[in-house]
Amino acid sequence: MSLGLGIFLVVVGAILVYALNISVEWMDLDLVGYILMGAGAVVIILGIVLLTRKRTSVSTTRRVDGEQITSEKRSIDDV
Repeated sequence: MSLGLGIFLVVVGAILVYALNISVEWMDLDLVGYILMGAGAVVIILGIVLLTRKRTSVSTTRRVDGEQITSEKRSIDDV
């Protein structure tokens, strides 16, 4: 979802900068477009970093008797 949002922001920003020749007195559309493209690039980079990070799962089992204590730590990538 974050990659799609980042691509959307880059596309909307590029349209504002390169495709529109509209002049608005109270807002610089080129600056808004550059800001949107920069924000889109940051969102794309964060999305890729979050997708590639290594996730782990920790499972602990205990018995009341005190006989069995199982602790397991594994990576989600190993599944």
